[in-house]
Amino acid sequence: MPFNILIAPLNWGLGHATRCIPLIRAALHVDAHVILASDGRSYQLLKEEFPNLLLIALPAYDVRYDSDNMVVSMGKQLPKVLRAMYAEHRMLKQIIQQHNIDLVISDNRYGLFNRKVKCIFLTHQINLLIPNPLLQWYTRRSLRFWINTFFDECWVPDVADSPNISGKLSHGVAMKAIKYIGVLSRMQQYETIRKYDLVVVLSGPEPQRTKLEEKVIAQTRTLDKKILIVGGKPESQERKMISANVEYVAFMNTKDLKEAMLASDVVMSRSGYSTLMDLVKIGKQAILIPTPGQTEQEYLADHFMEAGIFFSVAQEELNLVEAIKKASQYSGFPTDYVHAKDQQLMKLIRSIVP
Repeated sequence: MPFNILIAPLNWGLGHATRCIPLIRAALHVDAHVILASDGRSYQLLKEEFPNLLLIALPAYDVRYDSDNMVVSMGKQLPKVLRAMYAEHRMLKQIIQQHNIDLVISDNRYGLFNRKVKCIFLTHQINLLIPNPLLQWYTRRSLRFWINTFFDECWVPDVADSPNISGKLSHGVAMKAIKYIGVLSRMQQYETIRKYDLVVVLSGPEPQRTKLEEKVIAQTRTLDKKILIVGGKPESQERKMISANVEYVAFMNTKDLKEAMLASDVVMSRSGYSTLMDLVKIGKQAILIPTPGQTEQEYLADHFMEAGIFFSVAQEELNLVEAIKKASQYSGFPTDYVHAKDQQLMKLIRSIVP
């Protein structure tokens, strides 16, 4: 009998889906039968990457960042998020019965738990960062209680010791059955021919993704540099030349995006956690632009800038000419340390699949 694994990333930008790609490949490598589930652009990305796997559409959390204040933005959307969690929880029962699921791996989808099968929660945010100290304390305790109560294990895509990527987001707290599984990235580092001065990788929730795209396009039109802009829209096939030196592609699969990033002097992106894991793997210098009001990204951007690893600038203050100059003054992450931990994931998957 095949061992059936359901892997379900949250649709919040593309990062949760992209970091599940190495997880999916590892499960397939040990001959597990993998079923995927998500919604929105993450659903589209998984469909592009794994066209032969069954892909199930889950209820959408549909989180948007209409306000630069994370507490206000999330507070307004909490009822619809809770409804989506309840709906996906009920739907999971049907999926387990219909597809004989043996294991559920949920990347930040809090409703995907069931007492009849082993359920693993994948996250790098054990210590949520919220500007209000009292609300932060309450939210952290509530989320840890939820994970400890309803999930069998908590997997953190990072290394346990230092240097690490997540910093205080995932370290310094005791939880039941927590496992640091190493860096989850679909990227690999190798030598390639230089093609670009800058590759811009756009991602994240709307409308901020579009706002950054418009700002970048406006500034690149007058630059005398070879630039590729990747829109992060897997639902679109758009490809065009913005100017003689600037190309726009709505979406790239893993292979093409990896080659483009490796062929660039500098990569510009959000400071989302999955994107940072990709940058760590390929050893590139970077310009980080945190999503306004997203405290996790703001923390990570500041954390790496203070350490002299990646340059960071606020979205409203972006000046591409200055940013490209300053990015070259930062070292990038010590990739050899992280590469030494790469076998953790495969060992873990082999220990689970009979």
